Amino acid sequence: MEKIDVLWEKFGQFIKFAIVGCSNTIINLAVYYLCIFLGVNYLLAYTLGFLISVCNAFFWNNKYVFVNKKETSIFKAFVKVFASYGFSFLLSIVLMSLLVEVCSISSLIAPILKMVVTIPLNFVLNKIWAFKDRKDKGAEEEA
Repeated sequence: MEKIDVLWEKFGQFIKFAIVGCSNTIINLAVYYLCIFLGVNYLLAYTLGFLISVCNAFFWNNKYVFVNKKETSIFKAFVKVFASYGFSFLLSIVLMSLLVEVCSISSLIAPILKMVVTIPLNFVLNKIWAFKDRKDKGAEEEA
């Protein structure tokens, strides 16, 4: 019964992350498409959307998804989240450039296609590093 509870808790956490991720994606794409509409270069538009959406992701993941974390510094937690999303941001820029410049895919479609790679990556990086519980870290060191 305990294993089922743990699995259910992890599944619930993933669902919460997905909900936050959906809002994050909507914000990111809204900023991106607004900038594109205003004539901003697609890479700069994506960067602006990224910066705004990372702040959104940090707030909701910190308050709603990974609430059992034991991070002592909100600044340290933000830096770790920004680094996690920053890694996927760099990958996104490369993927979008390849999709738009090499594959001739529309800059309106490219940010949606790259999400197949970046969304799972963001969950893993946030789960195992940015919002990792200290008690989990201690358990790993004991093993």
